[in-house]
Amino acid sequence: MEDKTVMKFRDEDGNPVELEVIAKIYLEDREYLILAPLDDAEDEFVFRVDRDADGNESYNALESDEEFMQVKKEYTRLLYDSKGERNGQ
Repeated sequence: MEDKTVMKFRDEDGNPVELEVIAKIYLEDREYLILAPLDDAEDEFVFRVDRDADGNESYNALESDEEFMQVKKEYTRLLYDSKGERNGQ
């Protein structure tokens, strides 16, 4: 049984929201998180992890469609092996 990593955020109305970390993606020198609500695995959100000079993390929406597509492509590559089979299945 796998341990879930759950992150807690506040939505635009200040309500608590819990999101599960589905994947960590590394592209070049950047880290990205793919998160999904605990109650709806169909929705997924992609955030870039930025760090300030002190190493504090902030989670930011992607700024371009190109950046999103690069992360999506890497995520798909990690999910499926070269035979088109889902990894871990």
